[in-house]
Amino acid sequence: MIKIIIAFSLLFSTLLDAKSVVNYYKCVNEKGSTYSQFPCGQNATQHTLSHSDPDVAIPSEQHYKTLNQLEKKQLVRNLKKSLRAKRHEVAILNRDRDRATRDQQERIRHVMDDKKRKETVKDIKKQLKSINKKHKKEVKVVAKQIARIEKKLKRYE
Repeated sequence: MIKIIIAFSLLFSTLLDAKSVVNYYKCVNEKGSTYSQFPCGQNATQHTLSHSDPDVAIPSEQHYKTLNQLEKKQLVRNLKKSLRAKRHEVAILNRDRDRATRDQQERIRHVMDDKKRKETVKDIKKQLKSINKKHKKEVKVVAKQIARIEKKLKRYE
């Protein structure tokens, strides 16, 4: 009985020794996440990787490079998605402006006397001016956002 207990304890201890543990640090800043073997800043958080396969060696430093590359790919993918969304937003703004312009121009086509027609034309010009002004302002904001996203994307590619 004692031999069986000793055999199980030896077997159990060898199983525990087969487990490999690797610690790494993750730092997050305004440029993204960095994975490192050593603390890379004051906001570094320690993470642990463990596996129990005794045949697998502890990952080399390439592991950290792989994590950094994955983080970079994810960041580039997200930037491309947001860039596509902003360009789509500009297209929507253009369609809205065109629709509003068409609605205003449709008002001219109605039959009316000269006095009312002059007032309508004056009002339409005023409305078109405000529509174009509003559109230009909105597109300018989105264009700045697009430029900022493209700048970030260029930095990561």
